[in-house]
Amino acid sequence: MDDPAEEKAASAHEEHAADDDILALMSTEVKYDNGHMRDLLKSPYVVGAAVLASLGGFSFGYDQGVISLILVMEQFHQQFPQTAPGHPRYGFNVGFMTGMLELGAFIGCLWFPSVTDRISRKWGLTVATVIFVIGAIIQTAAFNYDTLVAGRFIGGMGVGTLAMGAPLYISEIAPPFWRGALLVLESLSIVVGALVAYWISYGARYIPSEWAFRLPFLLQMFPALLVGGGIHFFPYSPRWLAMRGRKEESLAALAKLRRRPKHDDQVQSEWKGILSEVQFQQEILHMEYPNSPPWLVSMKQWVSLFRPKYFRRTMIALAITFFQQFSGVNAFVYYAPSFFRALGQSNETSLILSGMINLCQLVGNVPILIYLDRIGRRKLAILGGLLMAVPHLIMAGLVGRFSSDWSSHTGVGWFCVALIYLYVISYAISYGPLAWVLPSEVFPNSKRAKGVGAATAMIWLSNFIIGVVVPEMLLKLGWGTFLFFGLFCLAAAVFSFFFVPETAGKSLEQVAELFGDHMAGGERVLQSRIARQIWNAPLDNGTDAMKDEIDMLALDQRRKPEGQA
Repeated sequence: MDDPAEEKAASAHEEHAADDDILALMSTEVKYDNGHMRDLLKSPYVVGAAVLASLGGFSFGYDQGVISLILVMEQFHQQFPQTAPGHPRYGFNVGFMTGMLELGAFIGCLWFPSVTDRISRKWGLTVATVIFVIGAIIQTAAFNYDTLVAGRFIGGMGVGTLAMGAPLYISEIAPPFWRGALLVLESLSIVVGALVAYWISYGARYIPSEWAFRLPFLLQMFPALLVGGGIHFFPYSPRWLAMRGRKEESLAALAKLRRRPKHDDQVQSEWKGILSEVQFQQEILHMEYPNSPPWLVSMKQWVSLFRPKYFRRTMIALAITFFQQFSGVNAFVYYAPSFFRALGQSNETSLILSGMINLCQLVGNVPILIYLDRIGRRKLAILGGLLMAVPHLIMAGLVGRFSSDWSSHTGVGWFCVALIYLYVISYAISYGPLAWVLPSEVFPNSKRAKGVGAATAMIWLSNFIIGVVVPEMLLKLGWGTFLFFGLFCLAAAVFSFFFVPETAGKSLEQVAELFGDHMAGGERVLQSRIARQIWNAPLDNGTDAMKDEIDMLALDQRRKPEGQA
């Protein structure tokens, strides 16, 4: 070949093929087991750390369960008359006091990502625990309405950051195949917390003194203390260690989590994929923000979530969490006794029926814990929206027709109770877990803490709005409350159909491909160069086994017909 132009073209083609080989290798699925539940039990560090971290969700769920019953305690009304039904600003005061926890959580999620990036996911959970316990102490000791509101705000900053830090840590330590199931633990933990708190409060209401509500407030701090202290018995996130340049510690942590030696092929493959992605993202940050101080880079990263490159990810993370709250679940959790009384049930029956709501969530969460990674995220997002909408829309019609005379239509009232439970189960198998799973999966390493922080902040902001407005909606809209939530459930299904991809079974480093990330030439060359440097590095034991495997996989990729995966 004498033509210089042809030689240059051939050389470019070879370089492009080499880039394809190494980038294809990075997207090779890493599987440690056959996907059976008994295989998961062979990873005690992963399961134990995920269970412990998810207790942050337990603290949030506990507060939900506590407040719904405390709000109707006579002892509570005597101590805080602003929350008694006869007060002229009853609706606003109850909604404001309930929602202040969510407002605090929203604010906490804005600063917490920077903390977790700097001091680690584990120490971030400890900081969140300290803040939450301070808030719990203030709530327990409060003797006037203003102090109680302040305690809920501070406690909210703690519980919001606990609930954000848990899925962030879990997503970064879990094996790809089991990531969804372990992230469902966050949702399941919220439900268990609400269930435990509700029935503790149900029993405590018989205490004749103010300890009827102070005891449930006091008990909420102990699960949080277990998280903040116990998490230090588990490894750091391998991805966070890699982000901090502690590569060997990252490998050691990953090997410990997977219970395999450092030189195991699967461990090496996952680890080098992590290093490649982390270094690539850091190089991109350096290119995007040259000579910028760390605090300015952190601020710019928040803004960058809405740049075209990341906008679809951000839109999905924010929309799924928004729809989770505007499906109406916490309206029922916070104000269930009011809903059931509005359906013609007696006070005592309403309290018992309210406790069953969290039991329905538990019933829905348990099977999805096992089958989420098999069913997939996209199907659940679409189907879940439709399943949640149907009970709401039927309820709107029935309440509008019969609410003026429930005593003559007790059968219809009980049917409406069943519809509420059907909605709750539909929520528990879909948007309950999805709002914690998807945001933890869709962002690259450099944006994950900020992205998860933004998504969790959306949960708390939406939750705050729901907590404040629902008492007034029940008083003034009546049946329109159910229509309002039903329409948002339909919107969730439509949005998911058009925008939500399937992320099940993908490593965090592979998910980017689902968003059509077609790198520009410079970025593509940069990523392939970084990957080649990392993947061709010799193993610690001095063998070239991994390099040989790379060569074989690259050869296989070249032999595959065009278009074959």
